[in-house]
Amino acid sequence: MGTTIITTKHLMEFKVELLEDIKELLENNNGRSGKKWLRSNEVRELLDISRGTLQNLRINGTLPYTRIGGVLYYDHNEIIEVLERNKVNPIF
Repeated sequence: MGTTIITTKHLMEFKVELLEDIKELLENNNGRSGKKWLRSNEVRELLDISRGTLQNLRINGTLPYTRIGGVLYYDHNEIIEVLERNKVNPIF
């Protein structure tokens, strides 16, 4: 078996390829988490909202959810849809 010498140039090329792959993964994921269903604490963290605000979004029907036992689950895609539907495009 032969010896392979890895140079600084090889490492730099690997670094560039790795960063490009990571960037592509992030762009394809659009900042979404890999999970389809999120629990309340994950939604609160994602939206940076309080427990009360999340409860109000549930009560007024803004944010759909599923209850299994005592645990509430939110579909990540539905959260994104709610954000898109409520997007405000200011006219300057």
